[in-house]
Amino acid sequence: MSTPAPDPAPGPAAAPGTPPEVRADVGADVRPVEVLTVATVVDVTPSVRRIALTGTPAAVAAAGPTVSLLVPRPGDPAPQWPAVARDGRIVWPPGAHGVSLRSYTARRQDPERGEVEIDFVLHGDGPAATWAAAATPGARLGVAGASPLGDRPAAHVLLAGDETALPAIGRILAAAPPGTRGLALLEVADAAEEQPLPAPSGVEVRWLHRGATAPGESTLLADAVAALDPPSTDDLFAWVAAESAAVRTIRADLRGRWRLGRPQHHAIGYWRRGRAMAG
Repeated sequence: MSTPAPDPAPGPAAAPGTPPEVRADVGADVRPVEVLTVATVVDVTPSVRRIALTGTPAAVAAAGPTVSLLVPRPGDPAPQWPAVARDGRIVWPPGAHGVSLRSYTARRQDPERGEVEIDFVLHGDGPAATWAAAATPGARLGVAGASPLGDRPAAHVLLAGDETALPAIGRILAAAPPGTRGLALLEVADAAEEQPLPAPSGVEVRWLHRGATAPGESTLLADAVAALDPPSTDDLFAWVAAESAAVRTIRADLRGRWRLGRPQHHAIGYWRRGRAMAG
């Protein structure tokens, strides 16, 4: 989901530690968060908004592949950002601050140019979707940390996800060696929500349309995995991300019928029905 200046321009945001919105009371054992600035906003499908942000090379390098975003209230001119301790813990400011923590996958990172793109699914009224719906050039996001996608190269891959997982699956496909074989199962509302996802010639990209069924209420993705015959190879890796209930069903299938060990799969709930979506 995957989750990207009044005068948009490439280049860094203010240097770390200098912008007025960063807490002034940070001590020696904590550091200010990196801050990114919105450069452009583009709707790539009816429900997905791609936001390009600029920042220092360090901020952009830290913004992925999976990034912990600090999302302020829309229109807040001076967000009360937390700080980050040496061990990675977030140190929140005292009192009400209006900043929410959400996890997204950066669709693209270019530290040399100081650019990062993040796709936001505009379903629901969670803090990130609300911020993205109102985002204009000049708006800001904080970066509290990052983590890997949890994938690994394999001769045969199974990728399964909904619209919130498209940025991550896109990155996995783009990084896959040319000889990789397998299948990517992608659940979206309809054909209008499909996005170009370049993949090795041996990997089939199969779109699943849930139609009028609300996100999180379809069994389409789990049913599609259940209909597959496990490939006859041990050099296999499965990567799954979607609504939590769907992921639990697929994980059970991969561990049971597919007999995949922990090193052979990564299945994570990106969001939970009734709660805000991530990406």
